[in-house]
Amino acid sequence: MRQHKGVFSADFDSGRKSIALRYDPEFVDLHTVQRLANESGAQLADHYDRCEFRLAGGSCASCGNGLEHRLSQIPGLANINVNFATGRLALEYRSNGAGVLEAIQEKVRSAGYESTPAGRYDDQVEAASWRRMVILTAICGTGILVGLALSLRAVNQLTGLNESAISILRSAIFGLAGVAGGVVSARVAYRSLISLAFNVDLLMIVAALGAAAVGYWEEGAVLMFLFSLSNTLEAYALGRTRRAIRSLAALTPKEALVRRGESDVTVPIELLQPGDIVIVRPGQRIPADGVAVAGESSIDNSAMTGESMPVDVRPGDYVHAGAINQHGALEIRATKRANDTTLAKIIKLVEEAQSQKSNTQRFIDKIGDQYTTAVLAITVLTLLALPTVFQWSLSDAFYRAMTLLVVASPCAVVISTPAAILSAIANAARNGVLFKGGAYLENLSQVKAILFDKTGTLTVGKPAVITVRPADGFSEGELLAIAATAESRSEHHLGRAIVEAATARKLSLLSVADFTAQTGQGLTARVDGEPVWLGTEDFLRENGFQLDSQHAASLDEVRSKGQTAVLVGMERSHSKRLVGLIGIADRLRDSSLETVQRLRRLGVNEMVMLTGDNPAAAAVIAGQLGIRFQAKLMPQDKVTFVRRMLGQHGKVAMVGDGVNDAPALAAATIGVAIGVGGTDVALETADVVLVSDNLTRLVYAYDLSRRSNGIIRQNLAFAFTVIAGLILGAFAGWLTLPMAVVGHEGSTLIVVANGLRLLAGRAPVARRV
Repeated sequence: MRQHKGVFSADFDSGRKSIALRYDPEFVDLHTVQRLANESGAQLADHYDRCEFRLAGGSCASCGNGLEHRLSQIPGLANINVNFATGRLALEYRSNGAGVLEAIQEKVRSAGYESTPAGRYDDQVEAASWRRMVILTAICGTGILVGLALSLRAVNQLTGLNESAISILRSAIFGLAGVAGGVVSARVAYRSLISLAFNVDLLMIVAALGAAAVGYWEEGAVLMFLFSLSNTLEAYALGRTRRAIRSLAALTPKEALVRRGESDVTVPIELLQPGDIVIVRPGQRIPADGVAVAGESSIDNSAMTGESMPVDVRPGDYVHAGAINQHGALEIRATKRANDTTLAKIIKLVEEAQSQKSNTQRFIDKIGDQYTTAVLAITVLTLLALPTVFQWSLSDAFYRAMTLLVVASPCAVVISTPAAILSAIANAARNGVLFKGGAYLENLSQVKAILFDKTGTLTVGKPAVITVRPADGFSEGELLAIAATAESRSEHHLGRAIVEAATARKLSLLSVADFTAQTGQGLTARVDGEPVWLGTEDFLRENGFQLDSQHAASLDEVRSKGQTAVLVGMERSHSKRLVGLIGIADRLRDSSLETVQRLRRLGVNEMVMLTGDNPAAAAVIAGQLGIRFQAKLMPQDKVTFVRRMLGQHGKVAMVGDGVNDAPALAAATIGVAIGVGGTDVALETADVVLVSDNLTRLVYAYDLSRRSNGIIRQNLAFAFTVIAGLILGAFAGWLTLPMAVVGHEGSTLIVVANGLRLLAGRAPVARRV
C-alpha cells in the first residue's frame, strides 16, 4: 500500500489486526484500498474514522481509564485513548455505525465531563477550574489552622466554651475543611465508581472518611488538604506543558492585509485564498505560506524552526506562516489556505503527538487498574487480619489500613512517564523538532544505526562552484566573470551555480551578445565582443581547443572529486586558448560534519549514506564525513538496504528529505524528515520532522530522547522505591496518616517537577566545522 500513489503512510498493528492509512482521496478510495489488500492475500472488514475531543473536568490517569471503560461499552468503537495529562479524547469508530458519535458524546456528558472539538481552546474555563482548586485548597488549609488554634489554651479561654463544646467545634471545623479539600476528589471518585473503575481519588476519599469514622477528624482533614494541594500543583505543572504546546497556535495572526484590485483591505485569515497578494509590514507575522513577489527583508523563523539567525528573503523565496517580518515590507502570493499551511499542520501534528502514548506509558496504564484493585484488596485483608491475628483494636487496625491505602496508591508511578514525555514534546516543538508521538521520542535514542539520504539531506541539494582553476595569464576572478557573463542568459542549473558564485564574490558581469546554447554540450556567446565557448571537454575539442598535460591533469583531479567540469575557452587575436575550468558539485551542508561527529560522540557508530548518485560523487561526500556509503540506489533499493540494516541492528533511523525517500522513511524504525519546505510528504510520512534544514536538530532530538528516557527511568525508580519504603513504614507502624500523605504526595510532585525539567533548554545553533 505504501508504494501506491497517494498513500502517505500505512501502519499495521498485529495486535489489533488493523491497518492505519493516511492517504489523498484524489488518488485513493476505499475500493482501491480493498483491492490492494486482496492482492496481498488479506481482506479488509470495517472502515473506521477518527475523531478527537478536548475534555474538561478530569485530571488523573484513572479518570481516563474509567472513561475508557465506560466508552468501550459502545458498539462500533475500535480504539479509545483518553490522555488525562493533555485533556484529549481520541477515538476510532466504524464509519457506517449509525449514531456512534452521538452515543460517544452522551456517554462523555453522563460521566460529568465537558467536551469540545479538538483544536478549540478555552483558556478561561481552564483558568477558572484551576482557581477553584486553589480557593478550595486555601479554605481547607485555613480550616485546619483554625481547628488547630482551638487546641490552644489561650484561645479556649477567649471563646469561653467548655472542653466538650470545643471538641465538637474542632471536629466540625476539621470536617468542613475536609469537605472543602475533598470536593474535587469526591467528584472524580464518583465518576470512577459509575464507570465501574477504581482510582486514586476514591482511595483518598475512603481513607479520609475512615479516619473521621474512628475519630481522627484532624488527620482526615490534613489528608484532604495535602491531596488537594498536590492536585492543584500538579494541575498547574501540567498546564504549563499544555500552554507551551498551545502557544504554537498563537503564531498565526487573526487577520491579513490583502490587495483587492487597487486597494488593500484587511480580511480574516480564514478568507485567504491561494493566489491572494498579502502585504506584510515590518514587525508583523506572515499570515500564510507563500512566495515573495515584491520587496526584500529578513524574517525571524525562530518560532517555526528554532533557528536563532534571521533569514534573508527576496522575490521568489518561499516563506511560512508564523514567521516575523523584520525590516522591509513584503508582498507575498499565498499558496495555501490558512487551515492548510505548514504551521497549521505542525500544530495538528503536535496535538496528535500528545495523544500517542509511549510503550512505557501504555504498560503502566495497562497495569494501573489491576494495581489499584490489588491495593484495595490488600487494604481489606489488612483490616481483617490485624484484629483477628494480632488482636489489634478495630480502631487501630482501621487507621493502619487507611495509612496503607494512602501510601500504596500509584500516583507517582502513573504520572512519571507522561510528565516527562509531554514536556519533551513541547520543548522539541519550540525548537523546530516534531515528534509524532511518545513512542517515537522513546525509541529514537534506542536506534543502533542511522542512515542518511545524500542530496538535500547531507548536502544542500543544489549545485555550487567548488573548484576554480584558471589557465596561465588569467585570474580566478577573470575566469568566473567571463563564465558568469556567458551563463547569464542560460537557464541551466550549472550555469546558475556559476552566476551565483560570481555574485557571491561581487564580480561585475560584462556585456554579452550572440548567445547560443547546445543542449548537453555547452554554449557560445560574445563576451565584451570576444567569442567564448563554455561546456564539456568534447565540446571544446570539437570547436578547436587543445588541452595540454596541465589542463588534462586538472580535469582528472576535478573529476576524481566527483565534480562536474565546465571548461571555458575564448578567442583573442584569432587564437583560441583555454581560460580555465570550473568544478561544480552539490555542496556539503555546514551542519553535516558537526552532526556526524556529535552523533558518534553520543554512541552512534554505524552511519551510512544512501544515494542514487554515482560512486565518485558519493565517495567524496562520504569521505568528508568519515562514513560508509551506498551509491546508485533507486528508492526501492533504499528500502531493501533499510530492511537489511534492521535485520543486523534491530532498530534503525532513516533521515531524508521526505519526498523520494518516503518509502525508506516508512520502512525504518524511526523515519526522520529534514526540512518541510512546503512539502506535505515530509509531514505525513516521517515519525520525526526537523522543521528547518539544520541537521544538528537531529543531534538535539537524539539527545532529548536520551534525556527523556533517563528521566522516565529516574521517576519510575524513585516512585517505586518511595512506595516500597512507605508500605514498609505503614506495616511497621512508623507512619501516621499525615506523614503517609506527605510522602505519597511529595513523591508525586517530585516526579512531576523532574519531568518538567525537559521543558527547559534550547537546541544549539549549528556552527561550521
